[in-house]
Amino acid sequence: MRALRSGLGALALAALSLCSQPAFALFEDDEARKAILDLRTRLQQSEEAQRKASEQQAQEQIAPLRRSLLDLNAQIEALRSEVAKLRGQNEQLARDLAETQRKLADQSQALETRLRPLEPQKVVLDGREFQAGPDEKTQYEAALALGRRGDFAEAATALAAVQRRFPTSGYGDSARFWLGNALYGKRDYKEAIATFKAFVAANPAHPRAAEAMLAMANCQIELKEVKGARRSLEDLLKAYPGTEAAQAAKERLASLK
Repeated sequence: MRALRSGLGALALAALSLCSQPAFALFEDDEARKAILDLRTRLQQSEEAQRKASEQQAQEQIAPLRRSLLDLNAQIEALRSEVAKLRGQNEQLARDLAETQRKLADQSQALETRLRPLEPQKVVLDGREFQAGPDEKTQYEAALALGRRGDFAEAATALAAVQRRFPTSGYGDSARFWLGNALYGKRDYKEAIATFKAFVAANPAHPRAAEAMLAMANCQIELKEVKGARRSLEDLLKAYPGTEAAQAAKERLASLK
C-alpha cells in the first residue's frame, strides 16, 4: 500500500510537470499526451484497485460478523424449538395431571359410596338418638321381624344374640324389652319377668318402662302369682300415672278383685 501511494505521488508530480508546459507544446507532444493518458489510466486502475482492496477489507471484516449472526440465528431457532418442545411437554403434563386428579376424584367418590353403608348411622328409636353400625341395625331388625311373625323362640334367641354381640349398642335397651316380650310369647314367664325387671331397673325413664311393668304383671298372672301381679300393677300406677299402660293396669286390678 505504501509503494502504491509513492507511485501515485510520482505520477501526480509528473502530471503537474507536464501541465506546467505551454499549451502548444502539450498538444504537439504526442509522448506527453500519451503520458497523460497513461497516467490517467494508471490513476483509474489505482483507484479501482484501492476500491477493490477496500471492498475486500470490508468483506473480510463483515464475514466474521455474518458468520456470528448466522450462528446467533441458529441458536435462536434452536432455543425456539426447545421452548416449543418444553411448552408442549408442559401442556401434556398439565393434561395428564388433570386426568389423574379426575380419576382420583372418581375413585374417592366410588370408595366413599362403597364405605358409606358400612359407616355408623344415626338412629332414632324409642325417643332416643344414637349411632349404630350396619350390622347392629340389620340384626336388631331381623330379630324383631321374627317376633312379628310369631317365631318367638327364634326371636328370643336372636335378641339375646344382639345383646351379647353389641353390649354397648344403642339398641341394647330396646332389645331387652322385646326379648322379654318374646319370652312371654313362648310362655317362658319366669325368664320374661326377670328380663322385664332388669329392663325397668336399668331404664326407669325409658318410654317403654310402663309397658314392661304391665307385661311383667301379665306374666305373674299367667303364673297365678296374683299378689305379685297386684303389687306390680300398683307400682305401675304410682310410677307412671296417666300412661296407657296405667289405664290398662287399673282394668287389670279391677279384674283381680
